[in-house]
Amino acid sequence: MSEILYREFIYIAYYCEIQFNQIIGYYLFGIAVGSLISVFLKKKILSAMEVIGRYSDKLPALILASVLGIASPLCMYGTIPIASVLAKGGIRQPALAAFMMSSILLNPQLIIYSAALGRTALIVRLVSCFICGITAGFLVKIWNQNFFMFSDTTEHINRDLHSNLFLRYLKNVGRNLKATGPYFLAGILLSAMFQRYVPAEYIAALFGQNRYFGVLLAATIGVPLYACGGGTIPLLSLWLSEGMSMGSAAAFMLTGPATKITNLGALKIILSLHHFMLYLFFIGVFSFLTGVLINTII
Repeated sequence: MSEILYREFIYIAYYCEIQFNQIIGYYLFGIAVGSLISVFLKKKILSAMEVIGRYSDKLPALILASVLGIASPLCMYGTIPIASVLAKGGIRQPALAAFMMSSILLNPQLIIYSAALGRTALIVRLVSCFICGITAGFLVKIWNQNFFMFSDTTEHINRDLHSNLFLRYLKNVGRNLKATGPYFLAGILLSAMFQRYVPAEYIAALFGQNRYFGVLLAATIGVPLYACGGGTIPLLSLWLSEGMSMGSAAAFMLTGPATKITNLGALKIILSLHHFMLYLFFIGVFSFLTGVLINTII
């Protein structure tokens, strides 16, 4: 028995090493760039959002708000207090919806992490998240009433205050490593276990052969499996290599961050139960239709 366990340990360690070596460069570079944007560009991004959202809720404003949401390095618990300040300053809710939706789905670090999945997956993630943000803003505009309630939100605490810019940057890097590192390592371990114990043909059958069922399944498992963007990259990398369709991957990449428990907890603070259910319905429908469309195109 001990020999069997030792052999399995060696196999898992071998697969972990392969996954680690393939992705670690993207992970560390993503941390470095994300911290750089957070320390030096965050205020400029928010200032641009303030200018855009105050004067318009038309399509060009929603497009720019979605872009700024993707560029924002803030987590959802950081975005919502700032969105509250922006709303009280006169920013229109459709622009806020576009900004927050794309901010939930993507950030500069996750863009770099996703480069490890290949150019096609990176483009699919960028475009689908960008369009999702615009669509959310457009639907809130059609709703034609206040969708968000910011009265109970608390002020965001800015931790990037050290007088020495280099030390401020290093502290931000340290916080990012502490916050995402455990999930990144857990994702590598989980992908290694999938690689060892789940045959590749099973992955292809589940996520690749049926255009509709595979997308629906990927969107569904994105809810419980997604804990951190960096942690899901090893898993997606493995699944794509073993036959997962790009549409299924897109559905997973949309529902995962959108329904991550911490993001849902933050959103529930500013959404009524009715609007919260509408948000979940929107994410489910958008991710499924996006996945099916991508499978049709690619």
